[in-house]
Amino acid sequence: MNWHFFKDVVKPAVEIGILAVGIYYVLNFVRGTRGAAVFSGFLVVALTLLAVTTFLKLEVLRWILANFTTIIAFAIIVLFQPEIRRMLAQVGSLQVFNPVEDQRENIEVIIQTVERLAEVKIGALIAIEQNVQLIDLVESSVPIDTLATPEMFETIFFPNNAIHDGGVVMKGNRIGHAACIFPLTQRQDLSKSLGTRHRAAIGLSEESDAVIVVVSEETGMISCAHQGHLARGLTLESLRAFLASVLIKQDREAAGGWWSRVSRPLRSRTTVAEPPLGHPQPHSSPPLAK
Repeated sequence: MNWHFFKDVVKPAVEIGILAVGIYYVLNFVRGTRGAAVFSGFLVVALTLLAVTTFLKLEVLRWILANFTTIIAFAIIVLFQPEIRRMLAQVGSLQVFNPVEDQRENIEVIIQTVERLAEVKIGALIAIEQNVQLIDLVESSVPIDTLATPEMFETIFFPNNAIHDGGVVMKGNRIGHAACIFPLTQRQDLSKSLGTRHRAAIGLSEESDAVIVVVSEETGMISCAHQGHLARGLTLESLRAFLASVLIKQDREAAGGWWSRVSRPLRSRTTVAEPPLGHPQPHSSPPLAK
């Protein structure tokens, strides 16, 4: 392989491949985030201005655009701060994964808890911590550090309990904090029927990689939030499948090393089908108030 072949063929091909992969990951990262619409509008305006300045040879406008590159970079960082923080935490964290059997036991604890609470229509908000430490994202909480069991969850969320308001943070097989105030989502496209509990679940899932399970205290409807998406009207079977696809799958990917995590978007995923945010599935109960 001579130098000219490398320069004329291999080098351009590598550059195109790197750009294609980078663009794909950027679009996949932006899709479904709070700033997706703003990013799309900004991209259209930027490309339009670039095309106009290049075609008409507007040197002054081109100079202005070139000197605003740093400002634009800072604007993007500010706009996508929660998403960037979540992405860096997922890529750079050295997570200690629980054995698969332990994760299955934790999932069954959640399923039994949700089944009991939904049957008697007791509201619940359970955040399952993964890479990102959730205590840094809550406004206030009560540390309890106790073994996670259905009975303990029932005790915490019982309406007359002093710490039943707010959510709980579950790490591994333990409940670390209760009465947690989670950050509310700032999205404006959600249904007005969504109450504080569901908006807090979406907000926390936007700021972290946690899985948040919600039980409505008015309808007993089961919901689950992850990565800014909310699935409503879940059955116990679909909730179990979703939790397994997220929690147990990550444990298995840990054995495959860093490439399994980096190449995750390139592989097909088997997850619970998520209806549009803020709209219940056809078989679900009436719109939620809380």
